[in-house]
Amino acid sequence: MAVDRLLPTQEAEDLISLTREIADRELAPRVDRHENDETYPEGLFALLGKAGLLGLAYPEEYGGGGQPYEVYLQVLEELAARWAAVAVATSVHTLACHPLYAFGTEEQKGRWLPDMLAGAAIGGYSLSEPQAGSDAASLNCKAEAVEGGYRITGTKAWITHGGKADFYALFARTAPGGKGISCFLAPGRTEGLTFGKPERKMGLQAVPTTSAFWDGAVIDADRLIGTEGQGLQIAFSALDNGRLGIAACATGLAQAALDAAIDYANERTTFGRKIIDHQGLGFLLADMAAAVDSARATYLDAARRRDAGRPFSRQASVAKLVATDAAMKVTTDAVQVLGGYGYTRDFPVERHMREAKIMQIFEGTNQIQRLVISRGLAR
Repeated sequence: MAVDRLLPTQEAEDLISLTREIADRELAPRVDRHENDETYPEGLFALLGKAGLLGLAYPEEYGGGGQPYEVYLQVLEELAARWAAVAVATSVHTLACHPLYAFGTEEQKGRWLPDMLAGAAIGGYSLSEPQAGSDAASLNCKAEAVEGGYRITGTKAWITHGGKADFYALFARTAPGGKGISCFLAPGRTEGLTFGKPERKMGLQAVPTTSAFWDGAVIDADRLIGTEGQGLQIAFSALDNGRLGIAACATGLAQAALDAAIDYANERTTFGRKIIDHQGLGFLLADMAAAVDSARATYLDAARRRDAGRPFSRQASVAKLVATDAAMKVTTDAVQVLGGYGYTRDFPVERHMREAKIMQIFEGTNQIQRLVISRGLAR
């Protein structure tokens, strides 16, 4: 069912209607085939870019949509309700654009940002390493200054769109210590850069997640974003936004599972009654609906604080924690509502349950979110 949204403008209403139309026409009919076959949806992100859905949160002067974050996130939720992998990759692309927009020079932004926001160049975010996930300050990938640029050596891990993206927000070490990490807008194809085989994941299989191997690849000096040593500040600034993106994706995924469970419960009968009319199951669906509504409310609260220029880091962690835990619970309960059918691939809820698990892990595990929240409470 269509979510009844409170949107700030008629333009936002029209944007949601457009998103639903595109998602129903281009995403919903293709998701099962690509997820089951683990095949990449070639051309789909270019289509989303042409529709203006890949730069919504950025200013019009750079080719973006000029939309408030609360509107962008609700667009993301609509995409996730049809195809979680596409929504997550869209969120990651938006995340990968943030370092250039927030910390780049005007010359850098003018040169690269319009193509990125138009979807002519798709981005990936390259922070994690095999030994450095939650502990970003311990990364080892090195960027050594050489004549005219930087030589990159090391391994990065867990890159959404790895090997497919046109650019990566790359974080590498230029000096020892926590203040020795720098950010680069790295090209997706350069001599000395190769990618591993796609990870064999539980879900989100249509968009590859890979490692990247930097074997002395040299990138131009003007690819440095911000100043040397500013990398962790840039990374954490971007991640606050990315956590809201994942919260919206998780909410859309939970909404899809809830809708499937409601449809089934209204059609299936036992003991002469629709199963939704049995109080035990009706109450389960009520709890699922309450969890979805609560998840949406938390990410919108954080987004509205961001749009108002107020601090939102703690609220972003709350939203990511609440929404992704809700998605895991709601999708699991949706499988229960469908009974044995829920455990088969004839219905989408088993895929939804598999996809929900990763939401609790990436963009900072939910244990990390609890750490961020608790630190925000300390006096």
